[in-house]
Amino acid sequence: MSSVDSYIHNFNAGPSVLPKEVIEQAAEAVVNFNQTGLSLLEYGHRTPAFTAVMEEARALVKELMQLDEAHQVLFLHGGASTQFMQVPMNLLDSKETAAYADTGVWSSKAIKEAKFFGKVDVVCSSKEKNYRCIPNDFAVPNDAKYFHITTNNTIYGTQWQSIPRTSNVLVADMSSDILSRTLDFNAFDLIYAGAQKNLGPAGVNLLVVNENILGKVKRPIPTMMDYRNHIQEGSMLNTPPVFAVYVCLLTLRWLKKMGGVAAIEKLNNEKAALLYGELDSNELFATTVVKNDRSKMNVCFTLQDPALEKAFLDYAQSNGIVGIKGHRLSGGFRASLYNALPMSSVQVLVEVMRQFKHSIA
Repeated sequence: MSSVDSYIHNFNAGPSVLPKEVIEQAAEAVVNFNQTGLSLLEYGHRTPAFTAVMEEARALVKELMQLDEAHQVLFLHGGASTQFMQVPMNLLDSKETAAYADTGVWSSKAIKEAKFFGKVDVVCSSKEKNYRCIPNDFAVPNDAKYFHITTNNTIYGTQWQSIPRTSNVLVADMSSDILSRTLDFNAFDLIYAGAQKNLGPAGVNLLVVNENILGKVKRPIPTMMDYRNHIQEGSMLNTPPVFAVYVCLLTLRWLKKMGGVAAIEKLNNEKAALLYGELDSNELFATTVVKNDRSKMNVCFTLQDPALEKAFLDYAQSNGIVGIKGHRLSGGFRASLYNALPMSSVQVLVEVMRQFKHSIA
């Protein structure tokens, strides 16, 4: 396969690919926002024009996720990592216990932070298996204040294909698969997600919370950390990350235009099936995850002969493929198939894998 045109196929794990039209619209707003003559970067966040941006973005999340009236939508600072401590700060008293599933690096970080606020029961873990699978034999204690899962594990490429049913409050870090598949989002009491995978640029965090679970802890909560204050102020308690929220709005509009979550799930399934199909049939490569737990967002794989890794990476880059080098903790390769990645990019990667096989034969 000869080097293609200058088009770049962006498989980065995050910050990651955005729809072309979103980037173009965001670039225009940086120069001239809504024909005001001002850049969005210098636009007041309390102005009616930006208040409308925030309100529309929140409303689109509710629409796309089909949320009920009790679930409130917030756009917050700090990224998902801030939620590792903000969740237990709002939900867990010091003498109470929260249940956690340990399925990767990010869930283990969430566990560490929760221990500052109360007791933590790690009810299941795949750590001893190097996080290559999702645990399937566990029970959540009835008295656990909440049960926390990470729905998709970006580094190791696993994903909860079936969401656990529990009587406990259910909390989920959906940073790397938010709005990529249809779920009963109302079954979750709290969802958080860093934007830089499927929603927009780095710098803002989406939070969806059932307001009925708040106000139960006895501890005083700092003003900026209390979800209730952000709900009361319509996610405008302080100056929000204006540009990041606006790009999220553009991305949500794009997703709705694409047909919503069900339509993008169909495309994501097709992309994942194409790539996993090649990995399963091309003897040069091997997948690293138990088949039933494979992520449709982050496809992790290796070469059977590690000595060929650099040659394959160079070959891929010469054909416009970027971002497939694996995380430093897992090695190998990782292709991230987020919502905005077109099928054509996956087709190019598959063809590159086939041509590389022939080139070394």
